[in-house]
Amino acid sequence: MASVMEDPTLERHFKGHKDAVTCADFSPNRKQLASGSVDKSLMIWNLAPKARAFRFIGHQDVITGVQFSPFGKLVATSSKDRTVRLWTPSMKGESTVFKAHTAAVRSVAFSHDGQRLVTASDDKSVKVWSVHRQCFVYSLSQHTNWVRCARFSPDGRLIASCGDDRSVRLWDTSTKHCINCFTDYGESATFVDFNSSGTCIASSGADSTLKIWDLRTNKLIQHYQVHSARINSFSFHPSNNYLISGSSDSTVKILDLLEGRLIYTLHGHKGAVITVAFSRGGDLFASGGADSQVLMWRTNFDTKPYQDVLQQHSRRATPDPPPHLADIHPRGPHLHHSHSRVEEWTGVDSAGRTGSTAEAGGGRRGRREDEEEERGQTHPLEVLSGHPSSVDSILRHIVQQLDILTQTVSVLEERLTLTEDKLKECLVHQSQILKDISGHGCVCVCVCVCVRM
Repeated sequence: MASVMEDPTLERHFKGHKDAVTCADFSPNRKQLASGSVDKSLMIWNLAPKARAFRFIGHQDVITGVQFSPFGKLVATSSKDRTVRLWTPSMKGESTVFKAHTAAVRSVAFSHDGQRLVTASDDKSVKVWSVHRQCFVYSLSQHTNWVRCARFSPDGRLIASCGDDRSVRLWDTSTKHCINCFTDYGESATFVDFNSSGTCIASSGADSTLKIWDLRTNKLIQHYQVHSARINSFSFHPSNNYLISGSSDSTVKILDLLEGRLIYTLHGHKGAVITVAFSRGGDLFASGGADSQVLMWRTNFDTKPYQDVLQQHSRRATPDPPPHLADIHPRGPHLHHSHSRVEEWTGVDSAGRTGSTAEAGGGRRGRREDEEEERGQTHPLEVLSGHPSSVDSILRHIVQQLDILTQTVSVLEERLTLTEDKLKECLVHQSQILKDISGHGCVCVCVCVCVRM
């Protein structure tokens, strides 16, 4: 039964919206789930058993984005009515309105300290707002077409945005300048986000591709093409080991980013999957779609310790390609086609019952076969090596060294940041001294002229 618990399971489904669900987000304390819809309403679903849900009305058009503040006291929504609203997620449902853009607002997101909001719009701009003062701060305007999505980096120093001009742009929040632009999309870039460490960004496209870029090297490190239609949304697992994506092909896909492969395909929605989101802890994730439903899934597959995962893969009869770890960059883009080994999951059958054993016939090997391997069958990999324990110890050593390398890079980044800050202070101080000197020089000249006269 241990292998059953590795699969994601459908926990609950929420029905209350009257039209397609466009966005969803979990509260930081995991007690609430917010969703927005084409029906112009915001729903706050309380996850406690038999708890009431709240419907908030205020927007005059489709709600396009929703996000809880980092401390869960506010919920931000964006809409095609050109506004952004800040809601109090309680029974009163009070809201503050930002007249944000001159065209439809496509996304809204908080900075990780909760002090700022970033919005993206069809007016081709990205705007930043102060939450406390409830006012506009600055605008970023180099996109040449509708901007679909914008997100802050975890440290707040960068903003990533993407849009219908087929580009993904990276902005420095201190200088307000675009510092990088990725233009590898054949069609619109639909969604963008940072991983939890801020070292990578992922972006999805209308061409059904999903790409991951390393910001330390500015290189494309992973490239997936596992959907058969437009990708509308995705979400990083907090561990950065997994990513879920929702597509107009009616499926939710789960990717293992360490191994660089598709591991699950979930069938629960009738029609396009428009939004997906992990909870802050990663143990749950939600999906919403054109069928007006919000589905909540339990992750399960992230519960195994990573050392156990390594040991399991070292014993496989048909070993997979080497894993793509976060800090190992292939020389070229690593393309993953949809014919990769797939495990499919049917969340709800035709009678509406949840299931836990429905797998695709062409997916991965059955659970019985996996369990037989767990019981100690002889595997080709072990026969070839003769020392499975030595392979395990080598893999453990590699992981430990990679952890040390990652920590070292983090320390170096922090020291570089401190050095940059000190350099900026010195330059400011130097410019002030030069201004003072030039000011005194002008006074001297004036005095000399007066004396001569």
